[in-house]
Amino acid sequence: MIFEMLEQDNYEQILFCQDKNTGLKAIIAIHDTTLGPALGGTRMWPYASEQEAIVDALRLAKGMTYKSAAAGLNLGGGKAVIIGDPRKKTEELLRAYGRFIRSLNGRYITAEDVGTTVEDMDIIRQETKFVTGVSPAFGSSGNPAPVTAFGVYQGMKAAVQAAFGSDGLKDKTIAVQGVGNVAYQLCRYLHEEGAKLIVTDINPDNLGRAVNEFGATAVGVEEIYGADCDVFSPCALGAIINDQTIPKLKAKVVAGSANNQLREPRHGEMLEERGIFYAPDYVINAGGVMNVADELQGYNKERALKKVATIYDNIQKVFEIAAEEGIPSYLAADRLAEKRIEAVKMSRRMYLP
Repeated sequence: MIFEMLEQDNYEQILFCQDKNTGLKAIIAIHDTTLGPALGGTRMWPYASEQEAIVDALRLAKGMTYKSAAAGLNLGGGKAVIIGDPRKKTEELLRAYGRFIRSLNGRYITAEDVGTTVEDMDIIRQETKFVTGVSPAFGSSGNPAPVTAFGVYQGMKAAVQAAFGSDGLKDKTIAVQGVGNVAYQLCRYLHEEGAKLIVTDINPDNLGRAVNEFGATAVGVEEIYGADCDVFSPCALGAIINDQTIPKLKAKVVAGSANNQLREPRHGEMLEERGIFYAPDYVINAGGVMNVADELQGYNKERALKKVATIYDNIQKVFEIAAEEGIPSYLAADRLAEKRIEAVKMSRRMYLP
């Protein structure tokens, strides 16, 4: 069963980690290391079953392969999950987990994710150097939200260029779903360029902050889908582009920071049929992984931001591939990633004896 799952999408490795003394139960999935060592965060979650944890680790690892490849990074894709309540994690458990990462000798590099923090990464770092997203004292960039938001801003401009013939956002109306850490910083960029903002959030403090600081118009959680806008920017939950929401959309562009925005691949087809320009999530929100990747060579903010700015070019490439091959943009993003991986594989074969 497990080998069948690995073969389906050509995963390289899955490691089951158990430490009875600390209660550690973790799974590290490595999808592809063609471009370099696998980079991906560690998620801690009280999964209902081991099978659910395995599926999540595998799905997320593959996503990281494509994200890094499309971003032009020399990194592969991996992900780890720790089964358990993140509120009950201990130093001993994290250090035991760190020793398993160390045993992979650099094939997998971890970072924070849902259920883990910068402080957790600092603890893991006591056992292994193969960890990023640590405290600034260890050479980290600190809070990645502003850099991630900058990348989404660049990608949104590229998508607007494709849809409207100009990448200017002044006087464009942008509906932002969720105004947490990343989206708040994104709204700042949009406001400074003169965009008109419509926002929603389940947290009234987040909502009030956007209204007060950026002059945004607040609407209900369900109203945001039908907002009269040029750009719909999903920056909260995944799977929000679906059968129920697509018919409500009035936007010409969908571009936001949320992961896994399409509930199913066919919803990418539906956006295409309606003439909506979709900026694939793992391309537009890659600023975070670009920023973390820069830490691996000694963090330099100017260099990191220069790299993140290339998200504009990457989104342009996606739409170019989509037009050339007559395919939806979500498939074009996959082509962009797969072409890069295959090109590196071919170059290596040339030098094999």
